[in-house]
Amino acid sequence: MRKLKQFSLALAVVCALSTACGQSGSTETTAASAETTAETTAETASADETKAAVASGEETAAEQTLDTTGLVPVSAEDLKEGTYEISVESSSSMFKITSCTLTVKDGAMTAKMTMGGTGYLYVYMGTGEEAAKTAETDRIPFEENSDGTHSFTVPVKALNEVLPCAAFSKKKEKWYDRELVFEASGIPADALLNSSLKTVQDLSLADGTYTAEVSLSGGSGRASVESPAVIEIKDGKAEATIIWSSSNYDYVRVEEEKFLPVNTEGNSTFVIPVAGFDSPLTIFADTTAMSTPHEIEYTLTFDSSTLAEQKQ
Repeated sequence: MRKLKQFSLALAVVCALSTACGQSGSTETTAASAETTAETTAETASADETKAAVASGEETAAEQTLDTTGLVPVSAEDLKEGTYEISVESSSSMFKITSCTLTVKDGAMTAKMTMGGTGYLYVYMGTGEEAAKTAETDRIPFEENSDGTHSFTVPVKALNEVLPCAAFSKKKEKWYDRELVFEASGIPADALLNSSLKTVQDLSLADGTYTAEVSLSGGSGRASVESPAVIEIKDGKAEATIIWSSSNYDYVRVEEEKFLPVNTEGNSTFVIPVAGFDSPLTIFADTTAMSTPHEIEYTLTFDSSTLAEQKQ
């Protein structure tokens, strides 16, 4: 009988210990499950907050597609240090940039964009989703200029490339996705660290009339210019007569200077300055062939090896 009582007591102890262990394991499992659920909930909430902080497509005005076909990307390594006035193309009419100053220094580029309005508090060179996740110290605030306009100074990875830019609306308190192209066409030819560019001085060209083969790139690829082109050298400067394959161009712009046709009949013909040979030179030609006049960006390359002086 004593042995039976001892056995029963031992069995009771084992059962008690087993129950306690089971309760402990259950508690640990429940705690782990609760922690996982909390993490998932936090991640979902964070994702929802990010999504809510970025304007949807329905909230964004119609945007234009930025076309960089035929353009050569330009980085800080391609430019001399200095400050240059350039143009910036924006995908949105709601993010209008009236002027832009590019600074090249210490192997990097920054651009001070002066805006056409005062409706944005911050910009971020990335997507709206990326911007919504950043700390406020990583966002670029506006600077108020003396005339009341707002400017943003942003890093620029490359010119002639489509770059994402998010803008935070003061009124809507949301990030709006934009795209920007900082154009290299406003950079003077002598600011390019391009060993292929040969100037009149490099080639020791005397004043006179020459011809040279010229190639055109950019646009839709349907336009062309007559080659060889006539080139006049005077006082160490070159001017080329460019004859297009159509009569639908009403002006050509080189940097910020516009040139009108020199003829009234036949294909559109312009006399424009040539900064150098053997390197692409950016021009803008305004065509009237579309429903509304439209500037198209092209590059012209004059081949110095084909230069031939025309005897008088």
